[in-house]
Formats: sequence, structure tokens, C-alpha cells
Amino acid sequence: MGIETTRADRKGKEFRELSTATNTSPNSRPKRSRRRKKKMLPVQKLFEICKEVFANGGPGLVPCSEDIERLRAVLDEMRPEDVGLTPEMLYFGTQLARRTPKITYLHLYESDKFSMGIFCLPPSGVLPLHNHPGMTVFSKLLFGTMHIKSYDWVADAPDAPSNASADVNPSEITAPAARLAKVKVDSDITAPCNTSILYPADGGNMHCFTAVTACAVLDVLGPPYSDPDGRHCTYYLEFPFTNFAVDGVSVPEEDREGYAWLQEREKPEDLTVDGAPYKGPKIVDK
Repeated sequence: MGIETTRADRKGKEFRELSTATNTSPNSRPKRSRRRKKKMLPVQKLFEICKEVFANGGPGLVPCSEDIERLRAVLDEMRPEDVGLTPEMLYFGTQLARRTPKITYLHLYESDKFSMGIFCLPPSGVLPLHNHPGMTVFSKLLFGTMHIKSYDWVADAPDAPSNASADVNPSEITAPAARLAKVKVDSDITAPCNTSILYPADGGNMHCFTAVTACAVLDVLGPPYSDPDGRHCTYYLEFPFTNFAVDGVSVPEEDREGYAWLQEREKPEDLTVDGAPYKGPKIVDK
């Protein structure tokens, strides 16, 4: 009888200790477990994804399809307010005194792996036809309507000599000779819209942006331009396919509007791109 009572007392004590251990009040929990994790800001999330996607990148190296989709998905969700922009800012106002509107560039981040920045275009602002050597470029229109015209080179097509057409002003044509390119995109896009992506040899590596309305474009370049490394921005003149007659180059008449000859040129004198400080949410490089 005494043994049974001792066992019962021991079991009762064990049960009470177990109840005390498992039924702790919320106030007794460590503060760390009750602290909510702060949500990452969209621009910080974009930065972190870019660091991962371009970590092992380099000229001519295209991220894997999974990484491209990860970065595209983050950019697709970006809004003007995520980077501190509104269409009412002075960057986007009509510039009556200028023949060619000034464009503003907001620098967000740059390393040897990638860069992030925003082009702010007032109505009729133009980023002339230019290339992106060895780069993968993600462009997200944050607001507004923009016309995009882009080209890719036609592989193995012979060049057109600079004197092959009497319709071209000789002062505008300098070596090297014009190269044949195929139109990739020639259309208006309006925000909200999906992110556009171009690749080193596809997707419209050479493009021109024309602002139909005031608009802002968030660009991610991997890797960024680098003059010391030979990745400099080249601008182009474009001429209709019919301007040049070149042996070995034949395109059906109904398809000729989809081709053009592109000739390297100096940076247009009327192009003005001014840098301005980025005043949106801060990016923290941890």
C-alpha cells in the first residue's frame, strides 16, 4: 500500500512538472520569438536578387532560365512608389525651351557585376539607338507610354560599303561600313506591363526608346558598361534596307520593312542625359 502511494505521488509530481513546462504563458517566451520579421522593401529585394543572379556573371554570359524568371518576377511587381517616383516630378515635365528634351538618370547601384538605374523621360524624350555589348538587360517601364524599336544583327550578312548608296549624306557615314539588322520590336508599350529582356545576341540588343508620354524605365544591366573592358555604348544611324544594294543580300519585298542597315555614329550632339541623386528607399549592401 505504501509503495503504491509513493508511485502515485511520483507520477502526480511528474505530471505537474510536465504541465508547467508545456503550458508556458506567451509572456514567458523569449522576445526574439515574438518579434515579427520586418518585410523587405521591393527595391532591396530587387538588389538582393540581382546579387544572386549575376554573382558568377560576365560579358556574354546569360543567367540560367530559372534566374532570369526570378529576376523578371521581382521587376514585374515594381511600382513607381517603390523607388520614390511620381509622374508629377520635375524630371517628367514638358520642356518647351529645348528642341530635344533632356533625360535624367537616377543611379541606384553599380558594381563590376551589375548596375541598377532609372531613366526619366519627359514627353518626346528619346534615348537614341544604341547597343549593349555582352550584356543581359532587364527593362521595366514603371509608368507612361513608350515606343520601343529594337534590332538584332543578321548573322553572316555582308556589310554595306559606306559609298553604296547615293541617298546617304557622306558626312553622316564613316567607317566601319553599315551592317544588316533585323527588327525585333517596333511598338508602343504602356505601364503596367511585363519586363522586357534583351540578351547579348538576341532579344533586340540594339534599341531606341521614345517617350510618347512622360515615363520612367528601371534598367538592370549585367554586366554594366565599362570603357576599360571594351563595353562602351555605341550609337547607330539606321537606313532602310532599300538604301543599299549589296551582293549576296536578298530579302523578299514584303519583308524589307523588317530590316535596316545600321551604321556606327558618334554620340548624338542633341542627346543630354543628366545624373540626379536617387531619393527613393535606401539600398543596403550587406
